[in-house]
Amino acid sequence: MSERQKDRPWLMRTYAGHSTAEASNELYRRNLAKGQTGLSVAFDLPTQTGYDPDHILARGEVGRVGVPVSHLGDMRRLFQDIPLEQMNTSMTINATAMWLLALYQVVAEEQGADITKLQGTTQNDIVKEYLSRGTHVFPPGPSLRLTTDMIAYTVSHIPKWNPINICSYHLQEAGATPVQEIAYAMSTAIAVLDAVRDSGQVPQERMGDVVARISFFVNAGVRFVEEMCKMRAFGRIWDQVTRERYGIQDPKQRRFRYGVQVNSLGLTEAQPENNVQRIVLEMLAVTLSKDARARAVQLPAWNEALGLPRPWDQQWSLRIQQVLAHESDLLEYEDIFEGSKVIEAKVEALVAESLAEIERIQEMGGAMAAVESGYLKSQLVASHAERRARIESGQEKIIGVNIFETTEPSPLTSDLDTAIQTVDPAVENRVISALEHWRDTRYQPPFNHPRPCKALEKLKEAAKGSANLMEATLECARAGVTTGEWSGALREVFGEFRAPTGVSSAPVAVTAEEGTAMALVRRKVELTAKDMSVGKLRFLVGKPGLDGHSNGAEQIAVRARDAGFEVVYQGIRLTPEQIVDAALAEDVHAVGLSILSGSHAQLVPDVLERLRVAGATDIPVIAGGIIPNGDAEQLRAAGVAAVFTPKDFDITGIIGRIVDEIRKANKLDPLEVPA
Repeated sequence: MSERQKDRPWLMRTYAGHSTAEASNELYRRNLAKGQTGLSVAFDLPTQTGYDPDHILARGEVGRVGVPVSHLGDMRRLFQDIPLEQMNTSMTINATAMWLLALYQVVAEEQGADITKLQGTTQNDIVKEYLSRGTHVFPPGPSLRLTTDMIAYTVSHIPKWNPINICSYHLQEAGATPVQEIAYAMSTAIAVLDAVRDSGQVPQERMGDVVARISFFVNAGVRFVEEMCKMRAFGRIWDQVTRERYGIQDPKQRRFRYGVQVNSLGLTEAQPENNVQRIVLEMLAVTLSKDARARAVQLPAWNEALGLPRPWDQQWSLRIQQVLAHESDLLEYEDIFEGSKVIEAKVEALVAESLAEIERIQEMGGAMAAVESGYLKSQLVASHAERRARIESGQEKIIGVNIFETTEPSPLTSDLDTAIQTVDPAVENRVISALEHWRDTRYQPPFNHPRPCKALEKLKEAAKGSANLMEATLECARAGVTTGEWSGALREVFGEFRAPTGVSSAPVAVTAEEGTAMALVRRKVELTAKDMSVGKLRFLVGKPGLDGHSNGAEQIAVRARDAGFEVVYQGIRLTPEQIVDAALAEDVHAVGLSILSGSHAQLVPDVLERLRVAGATDIPVIAGGIIPNGDAEQLRAAGVAAVFTPKDFDITGIIGRIVDEIRKANKLDPLEVPA
């Protein structure tokens, strides 16, 4: 071993939170005892989108993909017996980031903490919500103001806090190439820094402090050499932008600081044990190069494509990191890629292409303008469609999916119902009852909160003017206001935003030359429309509930369009009632429902029942998403025509199956056209 001292390992986190604040608190304390060195809080979708658990849109989503935090009492319970002054806490929250930070600060104050010592991160990147993750609430302008106000507040009051964590992670999940990932993340950073600089809330001499506290959250895929070069390119561009555009002289303040969750897009439901080596390779991309090493790493679990990982699965992922950091010799060396011609050439190419794309976005008026015009979204939908087409054609190989598909029976998945963790459906009712109790008793001992209506009126007044919104938000937190009340007040002033879907402008990804699978499906669509005496078959793609992961729905919509369907796709966050109303108004021939958050068991039967009541039983309903086998059987028993999960990667084949279901529902003979 060399004489130099070993580098300190990165922060090791596990992204966790589910069911209730009590259950999550127990999980956090257990993980900290296992050697985890930071907390990474997953919030449920109602908390992320500013709804209380009893809101109609929250049905089926409460406590499912994270922990519900509806008010100060929940936050207090979440961190009970965990000293916040000593923690490094990452909170994955965006549209409601200011609200959650206010709750966190008030709990820390109650613990007696010095808030200037609080360390951690609020994700708070709204641009990628419009493009890929779907938990946005307000339009781009007000959303940028919330981010700006938070940055200005934390620089003065919580100086060790990272008020924004710019997320290219979700862009890659939505199909971004390395160049798009760098360019769109950097364009977001430029939009945010410009807004802070132009707000007048931070003097020019403090801009270095702002830059120093901006962190990034990055994705690492299995092409680990390219991914490692991407990280070096990211660092180089950030150094250049902060020096040239914002005049930051101190190289420490210009350092590119990033955390990583490695890629979940490439994890497969087929032969899921292969996900372990994928995760290891992806982790190497962000740890091998000392000069571009992540500051914090969290790894998904091998069974994430099947459902919610159990504590043991999360422990396995933590141990993968610990073996690399403590058993291998990785941390004993300087940067092992310095001087490599191959690496340098790749990094230079990525830098040049990314700067060109950043320039293109600046010419459009910056990231916010490129969101509103739909440019960024349509580029991502197109990239994703090209990737799917490469997988389906076999050009891009995925072990166990389109090559080496034969497998021995796996002991890991022999009992699929116990291979994942499920959330007890009774949790939702318990959380709603607890919320009602909070609303009824928040003014009484022991809490004695002031009446929330005054705090909410102050918040609305501040929102109508130009004051920093953090002080009014802290007052709401102290008054026992709920997440839905805080967001509702701002919705009244700012309005809501439905992001562009990118579907109509996405180019054709799969061609239909004679003899191809696509040509055969197009023929089936044409013949079926003719048999039903309609000009075109109409297909509604719906996203019920709060699940904002729209990538799968968009790919189905684009492929159905290319196969000759007229597609109705209105984007995310719809109630079953809205979906059925649209299906009837548009007179569609099939409804496809996409849900990845696990709320399918409640929302899909609701759509079926509403169609039955409307007398539209001839409209087949197709379900897709992360749906365990047992749930799929229940959905089929309830009347769902077909269920597709991530293992069904042949989208053209899925469209063919949808045509078959339309024919069956309309009592037409099966077509002899092979597909």
